[in-house]
Amino acid sequence: MKISRIAAACLFAALVIALPAALTGCQPAKNSPRQQADTPQVSSSAADTVFAPYSEIPVNVKPSVKPYLVEPNLSNVTNKDLFSFSPAAGKLLAQNGFVVVASKDHREFFPLYEVNRYAAVPVPNFVTTDAMLHNYHLYFSHLLRTLEKDRLCSELQTLTVSMLAGSEQQYGDLKGTAWENAAKRNVAFFAVATRMLDPTAGVPSYVQREVEQELQLIAEHRDTMRPSPVMNMGQPADDPLAVLNEDYTQYIPRGHYATSDDLRSYFKTMMWYGRMTFRANNNDETRSAALITLLLNRDKDFASWNRIYEPTNFFVGKSDDLGFLQYRELLGKIYGNTPTLNQLTGDNNKWTAFEAAVDKLQPPAINSIPVFDENIQPDREQAIKGFRLMGQRFTIDASIFQRLVYREVGENSAGERRMLPKGLDIPAAMGSEAAYAILDSAGQTGYARYPENMRKLQTYLASLDTATWTQNLYWSWLHTLAPLTEPKKQGYPSFMTNQAWTRKQLETYLGSWTELKHDTILYAKQVYAEMGGGDVNDDRGYVEPNPVVFARLASLTQMTADGLESRGLLNENDKESLERMEELALKLKVIAEKELVNQPLTDEEYDLIRGFGGDLEHFWLEALRDEGVDHRSAVAQNPASLIADVATNPAGEVLEEGTGYVSEIYAVVPVDGKLRIAKGGVYSYYEFPWPAQDRLTDQKWRSMLDEGQAPEQPAWVKSYAVPQ
Repeated sequence: MKISRIAAACLFAALVIALPAALTGCQPAKNSPRQQADTPQVSSSAADTVFAPYSEIPVNVKPSVKPYLVEPNLSNVTNKDLFSFSPAAGKLLAQNGFVVVASKDHREFFPLYEVNRYAAVPVPNFVTTDAMLHNYHLYFSHLLRTLEKDRLCSELQTLTVSMLAGSEQQYGDLKGTAWENAAKRNVAFFAVATRMLDPTAGVPSYVQREVEQELQLIAEHRDTMRPSPVMNMGQPADDPLAVLNEDYTQYIPRGHYATSDDLRSYFKTMMWYGRMTFRANNNDETRSAALITLLLNRDKDFASWNRIYEPTNFFVGKSDDLGFLQYRELLGKIYGNTPTLNQLTGDNNKWTAFEAAVDKLQPPAINSIPVFDENIQPDREQAIKGFRLMGQRFTIDASIFQRLVYREVGENSAGERRMLPKGLDIPAAMGSEAAYAILDSAGQTGYARYPENMRKLQTYLASLDTATWTQNLYWSWLHTLAPLTEPKKQGYPSFMTNQAWTRKQLETYLGSWTELKHDTILYAKQVYAEMGGGDVNDDRGYVEPNPVVFARLASLTQMTADGLESRGLLNENDKESLERMEELALKLKVIAEKELVNQPLTDEEYDLIRGFGGDLEHFWLEALRDEGVDHRSAVAQNPASLIADVATNPAGEVLEEGTGYVSEIYAVVPVDGKLRIAKGGVYSYYEFPWPAQDRLTDQKWRSMLDEGQAPEQPAWVKSYAVPQ
């Protein structure tokens, strides 16, 4: 087969990115072909459509906890006899002041804390940042999932049916003209979407062959480099660079979209609308895009489109590709107003002016199209720029990835190309010296231009203001994680002031970031706690003193509730839960501030720590009630572990990011001037390459964990973690 010979002969180079995004685009500057290798150009202005503002909660505290040492045999720890540690765990606990112990016993966070509370001798709770970040993920996923099921699925059906009918009408009007093939392509384009939403729907006979071929490729979802039968309709197939190739492995429903037929159909259709590109350098495809723009300009169709785009914009961000809004604006400028079909197709001079104007528009910041090696296809920007109906969204982390893989970085000394990024690239770009050191020791910084690009990213990201970092929920989530990139200095509890804790914070960062990528996998673009009577029975616990993280989490929760409520997208039950979550985050912030300045906690605050597991269970149940979960016994079927592919090597490999069982953390903490061990739960983070044709679902990943087939965690966690 011809394409397979081409694929075998060519080296692929693209980072295929598919996860949520920012409300402002990330565009390279004009007349700068290497700008992609510099920094993302993110506007710091407010978004075009603002669902809700972000209200920063101030944290003003000077940490002043006196340093302390843990004796090697834990002799100065009051409740050490409650615990039995392996020699390796005991050594790390004494050395670092904390230790993480892997476990297969904890499928969710809340049971671990409830076990502490109801043990024969209660164990002090260690309320972790991880548990609260996971709490927010549960609700973010719930809100997005219910929005899709209750509103967006039906809206997508309405839009698709109308656009297919409109395309058929246009095709009938344009038969026999130079626009016939473009109109025919659109009929096929919307017929594919119609069939994915309704397998019983009819397909116009004149596009049935291409539609069936396309649907077969989507159903098989095994090819990463295959010409699209629909998008290449009526165009020469003898020039491989003129052929639009698609990565059909992206159509494997994953994340929460693998849980029902409706969500699977929604996922595949939105992936189709989000990835298929009417390329700007192709005259016939640009005609198709202009025809779609005319249809979408109809009030009812624009309303349907916007009712999908606007709320997903709030969750994830703006499209990174050209689309309806840009094309409609250009048509209005050139034709004097949005033209009629006859005006559009009947004035060649204005059409030529429109094509020239499209050519001057900025290309996407993130490439999500498989393209050929630089030596074969040097002008990547022209190859990837084009119109998408519901383009996948720009995200700042994907943009970071884009600048740290081939082509933006070159080969290393062994002649190898960096075709997949590393999760640690993200906190390193955010300023984490520890993350960069780990990357450096693993040889990841040895690619040409990697250090330079990383420095430019660090400088640029450090310059962004709060308004930019909080323009939507995706960016605000990353803003919440940012304090985890900073090492803790003197004045914090001693267990937090060492390299091991700095690395432990990276696992928290990457665990929560993995949940963010999982929740937004469809939209984001992919490149390719009562006081006792004695020391032993004293179960007063401790909150991990990260007040800035808790404050930002409260702000993020409030922004989530306000934004959805302002558009009538939040029911009373969810509003009440989000308000309760915000209140909990604020109370933990206050407790953390008190701990850092050695201020005694109240009985009520210790009770809050003691009952933390009950709060987590409440939020877990509320976040899963739309899935039919109404009792904690369902935790085995709804565990915390999840998986998300975040980048693609077009040669057939993806980068998987996962969280596993909840690990136990034991920290030696000061309470009333004495040291005690408190126990909590933290993420277990995984990262590994995997075949693209088998992009992992949560269900398969959980089976791998249960059957002992999961790969090992990254080596750098061994400085603070031990096996069960």
